[in-house]
Amino acid sequence: MQQADVIRLSVFLVVLLGCAIWEWMTPRKALTQSKWQRWLNNLGLVGLNSLFLALLMPLLAIEAAIAAEKMQFGLLNHVNLPLALEILIAVALLDLAIYWQHLLFHRVPVLWRLHRMHHADQDIDVTTGARFHPIEIVLSMWIKIGVVMLLGINPISVLVFEIVLNASAMFNHSNAKLPLGLDHWLRKLIVTPDMHRVHHSVEVKETHSNFGFFLSVWDRLFSTYIAQPKAGHEKAVIGLPYFHTAREQWLDRMLTQPFRKK
Repeated sequence: MQQADVIRLSVFLVVLLGCAIWEWMTPRKALTQSKWQRWLNNLGLVGLNSLFLALLMPLLAIEAAIAAEKMQFGLLNHVNLPLALEILIAVALLDLAIYWQHLLFHRVPVLWRLHRMHHADQDIDVTTGARFHPIEIVLSMWIKIGVVMLLGINPISVLVFEIVLNASAMFNHSNAKLPLGLDHWLRKLIVTPDMHRVHHSVEVKETHSNFGFFLSVWDRLFSTYIAQPKAGHEKAVIGLPYFHTAREQWLDRMLTQPFRKK
């Protein structure tokens, strides 16, 4: 697992570039803000978050999985399954945990203050998928470590899930157009850009819906699914009714949003 960081970074860059080209060639919505300003600040946040994790976290999810495996701690470390099946089960369970974590960050006021920075983006594109406050990133990592150790998820499954989660976050935040027929069938299994765009609508009911990141089944199962924005995708307003000025999209202002009133 020594090459895990290289693998994750390589996949991140490939998917980022691929989705950027896709949304440039077939955009779904007209942008309202400067694309380059948003990209500079959103991707700058990615670098800052990586630094935060390196400085503040004594271990990450893969290291936690290795430790749990050595100690034979956690449910799956006591079940003998074929590796492929174990990976599928682990990815599904971790994705379910991320669904509930996401819902929790919307429901608990102090957590919403952190998470709303993600929703304050006035446009939604591939870089929005990586726009999270550093404190939320650290809290999310601790939650992931806890789930990994309790379930006894092996290191390979954790790496596969992290790749899938990052890739799907960039995919479903992309400002790109999928043929409607393909979107209809894909969203039966995974979260598509049109499905997740509802979640970034300024309409409160729509903001607090469609919490899935990879698998779409959780929103259907737990009745948090909304198929389309009320105003339609082209006319739907993205963001929040506050923190809506162009100045709020700069990194220094984004970092202080959780500590400021609306």
